[in-house]
Amino acid sequence: MAEDIVIKLTAELFKTLGHPVRVKILQMLAAGERCVCEMIDEIDIEQSNFSQHLGILKKQGLLDSRKDGQRVIYWLAYPSVIQLLDAAEQTLSEQIGHSQSLLKFLK
Repeated sequence: MAEDIVIKLTAELFKTLGHPVRVKILQMLAAGERCVCEMIDEIDIEQSNFSQHLGILKKQGLLDSRKDGQRVIYWLAYPSVIQLLDAAEQTLSEQIGHSQSLLKFLK
C-alpha cells in the first residue's frame, strides 16, 4: 500500500517536470534564487503563462518564494531535483549514442 503511494507521488513529480518551461525554470534556479522579473526575460512567454508554471512547481513543493518589496524571489526548495534533470539528460545522451551506433551499423 505504501509502495503504491510512493509510485503515485513519483509519477506526479515526473508529470510536473513534463513541460519544457518548467524544466527551464528549474535549470535557471539551479544557480541560486532569482526574481521573476529576471527569469521572464529569458523565457519568451506571457507573464500569466509563466506564473502558472511557477504555481505548478510551487504546488508540487519544488519551489519556494518570498516577497522583496514589489519583487518575488524564487529558489529551489529541493536542489536535488537538478539531479533528476541531469539523469534525464544522461539517459537522452545514451539513447542518442545508441541510435547513432545503430544507424552506422545499418549503413
